[in-house]
Amino acid sequence: MTLRPGDAADEPGTALSPTGADATLRGASDPDGGTAPGPQWRRVHRITPVLNAWKAVVALLFFLVWQVTDQLDTLPTDLWQTMGRYRGVALLVVLGLVVVVAAVATLYSVLAWRRTLFAVGTESVDLHTGILFRQQRHARLNRVQAVDVVQPLLGRLFGLAQVRVETAGGGGSNVVIGYVPEAEAQSLRNEIMARAAGVVVPAPGEVGAAPVAAAPERAVLEVPATRIIGGLLLSGGMIGFVLTVVGLVVAAVVVGSVAPVFGVLPALLGSGGYLWSRFAGEFGFRSALSPDGIRLRHGLLETRTQTLPPGRVQAVELSQALLWRRRGWWRVQVNVAGYGAETAGKNVVETVLLPVGDRGEALTSLWLVLPDLGVEDHRELLDAALGGAGGGAGFLTSPRRARWVDPLTWRRTGLRITGTAMVVRRGRLVRRVVVVPHERTQSLALSQGPLERRLGLADLHAHSVPGPVTPVVPHLDAELARDLLLEQARRARTARAAEGPEEWMRRVAVPRPDDVPGPAGDRPTRTGLG
Repeated sequence: MTLRPGDAADEPGTALSPTGADATLRGASDPDGGTAPGPQWRRVHRITPVLNAWKAVVALLFFLVWQVTDQLDTLPTDLWQTMGRYRGVALLVVLGLVVVVAAVATLYSVLAWRRTLFAVGTESVDLHTGILFRQQRHARLNRVQAVDVVQPLLGRLFGLAQVRVETAGGGGSNVVIGYVPEAEAQSLRNEIMARAAGVVVPAPGEVGAAPVAAAPERAVLEVPATRIIGGLLLSGGMIGFVLTVVGLVVAAVVVGSVAPVFGVLPALLGSGGYLWSRFAGEFGFRSALSPDGIRLRHGLLETRTQTLPPGRVQAVELSQALLWRRRGWWRVQVNVAGYGAETAGKNVVETVLLPVGDRGEALTSLWLVLPDLGVEDHRELLDAALGGAGGGAGFLTSPRRARWVDPLTWRRTGLRITGTAMVVRRGRLVRRVVVVPHERTQSLALSQGPLERRLGLADLHAHSVPGPVTPVVPHLDAELARDLLLEQARRARTARAAEGPEEWMRRVAVPRPDDVPGPAGDRPTRTGLG
């Protein structure tokens, strides 16, 4: 099936009017026998193929240079003499190859640009790409998990940005529109969020069509760069990196050779890259609250503006490293279905709700996701979850016999099922508190190892979408774990049945300024976080 845009304008972002048979393809028949107008197709910016291909070109050049330099010492001497005599011809050959490659790349870019079309309809976001192998991506609006505006370094130089629509199907089903001018990208993000929320928005070219204004927002948190640096310096990754470097230097001095350094150089580069990506990705972190969701802005070289719609977060984790306790710092991460399986077990900035902050800021981040913890005395619950141990505040803990398989943290492990969520507490060196709303529980399971079966213990798993948060309660009494599984399954089923429509603007009111939590220590009590 061929898509023909007809007499399309060549300016970026211009709507393409369907004509002829394609109008029938894109339109829908109404009850009167006519054809309802289909989505208005638009083009990305002309240099989009170039910006998308630069990484592949750099990788190819790096590979070629590496291959040439690796073989230099094996080339015969007479070959160098021959090249010296015919250096003029060799230079012309190289220039000719460059011209041919440039011409082919230009032709490909033009064809790829003409075949890249996108549209935002009443039910989905559509993207058509490809020359030899054509792709048609459709992201249904009621499955949108998040919408990001991303500006890589090259995109910022040209004033362009990408719009990434994250859906519940994971990374393979996401739609990436770009590049388009930054102002158009922001307007496109606003249009997608408004349509996903159930707001009727005129399409480009229709009567009354205009750029969709951003929903009002109120700033909630801002993390200074000095705190991000301090958090990294006190993190386990940085300490391990420094200790490894010091150990290698000492080993090199003792043996009188740098061979130990080269042996672990790839691991050092990987650790250094991880620390740098974490700093660059979390730099300038800010969060805000608006009717269309939680807005996050961050990034040093690549800037990112995220919007997480209400109720899309599947699980939340508050964690505190050992060296962070003196300063009272916490880190907040989330599982979001749209970011897919590639986020599991990785430090991905898209899943960070707070890179590093004090207790009040961490609880504010939790409030953004779950305004009501479902208990009357929320202070007691939070105190017991963040720093407590044992059975206080209604937490169900591991029995004493669990010390044989978990001697360090069995007293800390605990579970509390409230009216709105399941709260899991675990970890001694790194404290972790996981909160899973009942309606976001994907499935439940019990697991037992050989020693656990011998001791009458079991692990309770609340399965979530792939991501950095793993909701599991280890080493509970086996009978208690079975009862909790049935109880949580009942609550999850009831919560899902009572949940409202996907178009949240029909059921969520615009937050007033006094509804948003202010500075730490000044929280409205109605939120459940005091």
